[in-house]
Amino acid sequence: MRRIKVKEVNLERGYPTVDIALREMVSQLGTYKRQGYRAVILIHGYGSTGTGGKIKSAVKSKLRESSLSGVVAKTCGGEDWMNNKREMLAICNQLRDFEIRISGNPGVTVVILK
Repeated sequence: MRRIKVKEVNLERGYPTVDIALREMVSQLGTYKRQGYRAVILIHGYGSTGTGGKIKSAVKSKLRESSLSGVVAKTCGGEDWMNNKREMLAICNQLRDFEIRISGNPGVTVVILK
């Protein structure tokens, strides 16, 4: 049996504040990197306004911060999956098993760990 290299993290569970969701994200990314995972699928939702939610915006911003440069190698939102699919699968081909939940979904972001 092959070792699973992808983990899903639901940042929306329990309807947290943005700060709590970001702390959870940073904690989980560090934990899964240490455990040898290759990719994390962050479920942050799209927001009820139809323009993207606060957690989604904060997650995207936080992932670009230098404080995560030792953990995060690459990111891709579900809405951009088709444009980045080949590169993401070349890094972690087990993402193929999650593709139906990623492709075109603006409520998720895929993170490739260093």
